[in-house]
Amino acid sequence: MRTHEQMIGKWKKDPAFQNEYDALEGEFAMFDELLKARQAAKLTQAEVARRMGTKVPAISRMESSGGGKTHTPPTATLKKTATAVGCRLVVKLEPTVRHRAKRGEPS
Repeated sequence: MRTHEQMIGKWKKDPAFQNEYDALEGEFAMFDELLKARQAAKLTQAEVARRMGTKVPAISRMESSGGGKTHTPPTATLKKTATAVGCRLVVKLEPTVRHRAKRGEPS
């Protein structure tokens, strides 16, 4: 049986899969940050849910929905999550590699 990483590695050899995977990079990063912040705060999903006034399945869905068919959580939910884990929400825009290359900047 293959591990998750092995399956992803095989699928990434397909250019169509790689393009779709790359398109979701920002969402994957956001969900990773939510999970890391909760773990750094040493909180369970139940504790975060209680602090946010929601239920555990909502936290679970939010942490695992990267690339899924579900929608990205609204900014208000992300702010509540950040507050619940002792953080603040920061949004940062970074130029894509393609954009930097067009401007003659190092990539």
